[in-house]
Amino acid sequence: MSRVELVLATLFALLGVRSIVHWLRHPIEDLVSRRDLVLYALFVMGRAGVWFGLMGLFLLFASVESEGRAFTDAAAEFNWYIVILLVPIALQFVTGYLLGRSREGPPPDGDRAV
Repeated sequence: MSRVELVLATLFALLGVRSIVHWLRHPIEDLVSRRDLVLYALFVMGRAGVWFGLMGLFLLFASVESEGRAFTDAAAEFNWYIVILLVPIALQFVTGYLLGRSREGPPPDGDRAV
């Protein structure tokens, strides 16, 4: 196991914990419906999931013993791991988009175009 991969995995784990703490301290007074609260929880999960996914990727890199062609030969059995990274990225993108749209409401009466 390489120390570089282990240090990077630890760094990404700490960033994941920091992300959870930061987003859970973020004010959510604007979120009044259950739908928005669920979307916000999924958004926070997606944000932290990216960091934890990167942590897992570097732990997998640390577990590969071969040198030189590690990304083509020995690590080929870990190609499925890209899905582990894409799911939280997509979750974060979709929930962020839906949360942004939920705050848009009908324009106030004075702003309507005639």
